[in-house]
Amino acid sequence: MNITKAALRNEVNHLAEEAFHRKLISGYGDGPDINEYQIVFQGKPRHFSLEEAHTFLVNLLFNNQVD
Repeated sequence: MNITKAALRNEVNHLAEEAFHRKLISGYGDGPDINEYQIVFQGKPRHFSLEEAHTFLVNLLFNNQVD
């Protein structure tokens, strides 16, 4: 895994942790493939590429901001 992928994985993990603490998702972690990330959303595990997971989490957090 190159540095860019490692940085992206760290960012996705940070975003998932924030979404989990806000109770927007009920679980997260590495997927079965090194380039996948699993997010449990609305009770269903979903597998995303790192890029898709990043976009999903950014949108989820943005749309559920606390003013």
